[in-house]
Amino acid sequence: MRGEVERRARRPATCTDVVVGEGLLIKRVLFVLGILAVILGAAYYEWFYRPQHRSPVGFAYVISPSLDVLSTFAPVHTTLDILKSGDRVAVLREEGQWDEVRSPSGIVGWVLANQLIAPSVYDAGQQLLRRVAGEPVQAVGNTVGTVNMHDAPSVQAPRLAVLAPDDPVEFYERRVIPRTAAAATTAVSSSDVWYLVRSKSHAGWVLGRLISLDIPPAIAQYAASYNMVAWLVLTTVQDNGRSVPEYLVADRVGTATVDFNHIRVFTWWAKRQHYVTAFVESGLDGTFPIRVEHIGGVPYFRLRLKDKAGHKFQKIYGLFDTIVRPVGIVEGWSSNAMPARR
Repeated sequence: MRGEVERRARRPATCTDVVVGEGLLIKRVLFVLGILAVILGAAYYEWFYRPQHRSPVGFAYVISPSLDVLSTFAPVHTTLDILKSGDRVAVLREEGQWDEVRSPSGIVGWVLANQLIAPSVYDAGQQLLRRVAGEPVQAVGNTVGTVNMHDAPSVQAPRLAVLAPDDPVEFYERRVIPRTAAAATTAVSSSDVWYLVRSKSHAGWVLGRLISLDIPPAIAQYAASYNMVAWLVLTTVQDNGRSVPEYLVADRVGTATVDFNHIRVFTWWAKRQHYVTAFVESGLDGTFPIRVEHIGGVPYFRLRLKDKAGHKFQKIYGLFDTIVRPVGIVEGWSSNAMPARR
């Protein structure tokens, strides 16, 4: 009996035994693979599919020139994407000073919330951009350091963009805004000067002290004794095959309240190869913008002025060859009419 048991135990494996063993092994492998598939599927859903298809809580626009999209707002993170000013993102959730967003390329990650603006604020900036598109540029310059651009001339107004140091700007309007009582007590001046500017694809209001005007080198020497605040090309003249601009220049002399109170016209003296002052007028109470137009080949410019009683009118001048003559007055600031001929 014992020998029979031993012979049975030592019996070699048959083909049936091998098949059964392999079947069990395959089942175990398939089970493990199934578990891994479930785990990987859940991970994919949680980390990839769900963020990509999650309904946003809102939309926003980037205001900084460059904004990193981070994998996490923890100290250790990776940069997943880099956004630029004006990019539209879907905001998925808010976490303190951070927002989880989906970028235009579909990347999901975290950005600083204060570098985003609401669509309503973005639309206000687009309205300003359309507004200045039809206005004459009064001067050009560059930013001094990092500059916040607002939708109104106030530091409390929503930001439209953040301009980088040395960004080029075009200047259109100027406002003098009284400071609040709290701010005025800690400042030398009780008012702030604001410029309406355009920089690249943005338009808005910036503090005037953060803008450095870039006067054309050809007339920079004539700014030595004056505070030159605007310059417009009236016409160009030919000199030995080159076009030389002739300028209307506005100055602000001895005051900070008016936009300009002094104008000069510089014409080109080809014989001596330098500019000459063809016209000067002072004692003005002028407001930007100054406009230049050409009628019948003659350059005209119109100034928006006020008299001592605050009455608004426009004074129009013409440049006839090298002679500047006032041609008349138009009531109000909104009319584009020319003065009636006398």
